[in-house]
Amino acid sequence: MEEYHRHCEEVGFNVDEAHNLVKECIDGVLGGEDYNQNNINQWTASIVEQSLAHLVKLGKAYKYIVTCAVVQRSAYGFHTASSCFWDTTSDGTCTVRWENRTMNCIVNVFAIAIVL
Repeated sequence: MEEYHRHCEEVGFNVDEAHNLVKECIDGVLGGEDYNQNNINQWTASIVEQSLAHLVKLGKAYKYIVTCAVVQRSAYGFHTASSCFWDTTSDGTCTVRWENRTMNCIVNVFAIAIVL
């Protein structure tokens, strides 16, 4: 039983498309898995590399930054924040939160328009 929570700002890039691509990557890597500290480095690397590859394949004029954090679920919770100084008419961000019974995953995508 996995749940998805979405917080995306509507800006110059397609946040729904980015959200769906990232969600698919997370599902492909973490779906059906239980938290295992020995696999975290491989999992996070796979999620960011696959997400970035899928975003680049869209062929849009953006530079992307993708971050991923996976933590074991606990009573202490997990909180993140980010701040950007950029052009809100063309640049954008999307945060995808994914969880199952043993772990939480948060992926941030930052898209910076390439001005030609």
